[in-house]
Amino acid sequence: MKKMISRRNFLAAAGVVAAAGVLTACGGSSSSTAASSGAASAAGSTASGDTIKVGVMGPLTGDVSVYGKAVVNGATLYLKQVNEKGGINGKQIEILTEDEQGDETQAVNCFTKLVDEGITALVGDVTTAPTLAVAAESAEYNMPMVTASATAEAVTYDAETDTVNENVFRATFTDPYQGVHMADYAYEKLGYTNAAVIFEKGADYNEGLAENFIKEFEAKGGTIVDDESYSKGDVDFKTQLTSIMGKDPQVVFCPNYYEDVSKILKQARDIGMTCPFLGGDGWDGLEGYATADQLKDAYFCANYAKGSNPDFENAYKAEYGEEYPNGFAPLGYDAAMTVVYGLQAAEDAGLEAGSDEYKQAVIDAIASGTIEGITGTFTFDEHHDPVKQTAILCFDGETPVLKEMF
Repeated sequence: MKKMISRRNFLAAAGVVAAAGVLTACGGSSSSTAASSGAASAAGSTASGDTIKVGVMGPLTGDVSVYGKAVVNGATLYLKQVNEKGGINGKQIEILTEDEQGDETQAVNCFTKLVDEGITALVGDVTTAPTLAVAAESAEYNMPMVTASATAEAVTYDAETDTVNENVFRATFTDPYQGVHMADYAYEKLGYTNAAVIFEKGADYNEGLAENFIKEFEAKGGTIVDDESYSKGDVDFKTQLTSIMGKDPQVVFCPNYYEDVSKILKQARDIGMTCPFLGGDGWDGLEGYATADQLKDAYFCANYAKGSNPDFENAYKAEYGEEYPNGFAPLGYDAAMTVVYGLQAAEDAGLEAGSDEYKQAVIDAIASGTIEGITGTFTFDEHHDPVKQTAILCFDGETPVLKEMF
């Protein structure tokens, strides 16, 4: 039995929310959307007429906005669809959206603003560091919170103290899971027995995948011939790549975000590296940033494969006038679905929106529920992580396509 961390103890233990954060205004724009009036009600009120307030937050501007926009759009699409079908027991969902610009302090400010505006649950945050900050703050309020895409294990579970973050869930798989899974795929399915790794040091996501890949690959009997790192903001990777090429690996694991991956792949091919590369879900969005030659024999794991749910893809295009941009949009959709699943249980119980009993009912329902999402049907394990299969994607030219479920 895992311990459930208390709200106040988590806030104290996390240590990621600076006191100065509350002094800085939340960056970017905010909006309020509902199928009824759409008007924001008084601060602190959890309902206005027949509405239920749900917060949706992510980086809508800044370096990682490609992820934030996808998550927020996917989540908003699902919530609007719920409203179009009559809402939750006749109540419309009022969607309050915030842009945290990919910054931890801004993320806490945005969350605090949403709490003041009376949200009953949160879809967010998106990337790991801001999500950790928001998770710490949300514990104080026992606010039901579902991140679509933050993958660091510590978002939902503190391994050192063996405690589950009671109010926090995720729709995506974790960093450790991705690293282990890709090591298993490389060794068992692709037959590689030696590999190299290149990753950004000091970044929870990148380091988490790299460390777990190395540990699992070696446990399987494989050999890591080189382990290279670089610093945030680096654009020249030829020193690390030259070192890797000198060790002659069969494959390179590159658990980084697509902006860096595109540069690494180009520079690798420029110096004559021909071995295949593997990655994690940070590769989602790589289409158009690397050529077919650079992507030859490359694989990465993801939550969703394009074409697997035409209804979602068509609805996204109809709503936003464009194809869904990457796999973070389906995850946003499923995160919102998870929140609504919990809200439905609280509403069915006749509880007062925003009360302690209401929020706990949402949390309890999610923890024991089954979500029939578009990234798969999933339940939640004892760490509040989804139990689901993984899509392995390869490339048809520059386009990622489903290779298999693994």
